[in-house]
Parts: sequence; C-alpha cells; structure tokens
Amino acid sequence: MESGKEQKEIFIRCRERILKRLDPGKELSDADVLQEIDSVLLQAGKESFLSIREREYLRKALFDSLRGMDILQELLDDPSVTEIMVNGPSRIFLEKQGRLVRWNKQFSSEERLETLIHQIAAGVNRVINEQSPIVDARLKDGSRVHAVLPPASVDGPILTIRKFGKKPLTLEEMTRIGTLSREAAGFLTKLVRDGYNLFVSGGTGSGKTTLLNALAMKIPAGERVITIEDDAELNLSRTENLVRLEARNPGTEGDLEISIRDLIRASLRMRPDRIIVGEVRDAAALDMLQAMNTGHDGCFSTGHANSAADMIKRLETMALDSKMTVEAVRRQIASAVDVLIHLERFRNGSRHVTEITEVLGYEEDTGRVTLAPLYRWKTEGGKEGLVRCGELTNVRKLKKGTPPAPPKGPGV
Repeated sequence: MESGKEQKEIFIRCRERILKRLDPGKELSDADVLQEIDSVLLQAGKESFLSIREREYLRKALFDSLRGMDILQELLDDPSVTEIMVNGPSRIFLEKQGRLVRWNKQFSSEERLETLIHQIAAGVNRVINEQSPIVDARLKDGSRVHAVLPPASVDGPILTIRKFGKKPLTLEEMTRIGTLSREAAGFLTKLVRDGYNLFVSGGTGSGKTTLLNALAMKIPAGERVITIEDDAELNLSRTENLVRLEARNPGTEGDLEISIRDLIRASLRMRPDRIIVGEVRDAAALDMLQAMNTGHDGCFSTGHANSAADMIKRLETMALDSKMTVEAVRRQIASAVDVLIHLERFRNGSRHVTEITEVLGYEEDTGRVTLAPLYRWKTEGGKEGLVRCGELTNVRKLKKGTPPAPPKGPGV
C-alpha cells in the first residue's frame, strides 16, 4: 500500500461493504462480525496489495468501528490514559499521567463520531438528538461518558470519557500514591466503621468518586448497603448485601423520569444500614440530609465545591430549593453531616485530600453551621502534606463497631 490516504480509502470501502452484508435484524456474535471482516479483507486484498501488518491493522480498526469504540478503542485499552476529550471529529485530546496532550488521530467524518455517540447512548437506554442534545452515560467497563450534539455544541459533536481503573483504588493504595497520609487513612477507616456520616467535596476530576468507593470498601461485612447514582459507577463487588439504584432521565417513548430524590425515598423502605448517594447537585440534597437524620448512620455522598466550608454553603443553596427556611436547612446539615473530606487536584495532575473537617453543630447565636478542622494540607520547609490540627469531638452517635456475624442454621 502506498500511503495512509489509500489505507483510509480501503477502510471506508471495506466498512461500507461489511455494513451491507450484516443483517441488522439478526443478533451476531463478535466471531460472526470478524468472519465478515475477514471475507471483505480477502476481497480487498485482491484489489490492492495488503501486507500482513496492514491486514491486521485494518481487521482491528474495522472491528473497533463496528463493535468497539472506533478509533477511541486504542485509548480505552491504554491504562495510562485517564480521560479522553473529543472536540469534534478532528481534535482529540487525552489526559495521561495528569497532563493534557493532543492525539495524532481523528475520526474520518463527523457522521462517524455522531454514530458512536448514538451507539453509546443506546447501550444504556438513553436518547440523544437535536431536541435533547446532551446525555450522560457509561461504558461497560464503568467509564463515565458525557456527550453534546449540535446545535448545543457549535463545532460538531463533543464527547468526554472519564476512565476508571478496572480495579478500584483502596485507601491503602491511595496512601501509597500520596492522596492522603497513612494516619488520615486510619482515621477515616475508623469513622466509616463507627458509622459517621461523611461528605466528600472537591472540584471536577479531583477524585471524589474514587475516594467514596475506597471509603465504602471499609464498611463492615454483613451490612446492607444501597447506592444511588445518576450513572452507576461505584464498584462495591466485595459487598454481599448490595442494592444498586440508578436514576433515569425522561425518554422520548414515554419513559418517566426517575430522579435521585425518588430513589432516596425508595431506599428508606429497603431496610438500609448504609445509603451512599454518588453525588447531590439539586434539591435531592434535602432528601439525603433527612435520610441521614432518620437513624441511617454511616451514609456517604459527594458534591462539587472549592472547600469544606463552601460545601456547607452549597448544601444550603441546594436544600433551599425545597422552600425550607435557612435556619431549618442549616439545622438539618449540622445534625446530618459529621465530617467533610475535601479533595483537590494540583497543577501537576496529582490529587490530594487537603481538608478533613468536623461539623460541630448549629450555633444559636450566629445562626451558622460551625466547623473545626481536623487535618489540613500544609507546606513547610519545602515539604508538604496532610497534617493533623485538631481532635474529633463528636460523640453524639453510638459507635456501631463491627456487627456480629449472622446466625447459622436452616433458612438463614
């Protein structure tokens, strides 16, 4: 083959032939698709000389375009890539080792990129079109997907994929890579096991979901855990008594919306020991706070904020959508949340816990929620890290400890 241009033309020609040969009404296995690809490549080899390397490249590229994630499959298979950003068909960026770089490949057309977005949405029963041009979804491997189509996106279809490791990070591993100190990890482990209500805050990409997952791994065995998310991302495979709930946007075929608020209310009837809300970003914050205040100790959630103090203000703002008074909302927050954990993403791409703050309660004189720092990120003498600066004073909760093993016997 003489040039990349000729290879691209052969790819397009082969792909069109395969699509004509595949029966859309028949369920085909990957082996069936590969058989059709091999047959078409054999024909293409008679029309243009193809080396063994070129044939193998085209075989994988064609399969990825039909059954995988098209040209992005290569990036999804690369464990060092943590985020993929597609700004139209010809501008693809990726995050690798905390740094953004532009990729040297591109989609052959805007239509191929748009087709891929439609396939992703359909795979999780979501719809994206001109009337509803924004969608959140996930891939089979758990990667988080956000897509926007024209007219909302000016320069063509936009696709952002945040990858999660196949094996979720533990607190011990996060200690090893410097996300938090060993002492702080031990402290958080005790909080989880003793049933404190924890709230994780931070900016986009700071590692909130990763930390939430690591904290949930410390829940004692034998407890019933219910997770509530917009898109199911938490990986709690070690939890035996686990219920996973996922919200749903209203569909074009009459599907009714299932909101985070709906799921929180439903979870209270499922005999939960722990309720984990992946993220609160609206009036569902009040339902979460009320769940924490109805005897369900050891609940977790996350939210976007610039600091632990800012997270309290954001919770106020979100809960006020429910038409409660400011005082009532602040009392709910002070009674529900025990400890705030704040994460930040540094300029070098690393992620760190920079604050662990105790919620002391509601102060009658000032009408405010009072906070007390327990750990803070400090830089002194050329060294930086999470340093203890206070002692936990909250003794309002009875410490749950590790529950006894369930009794053995028939019917148990």
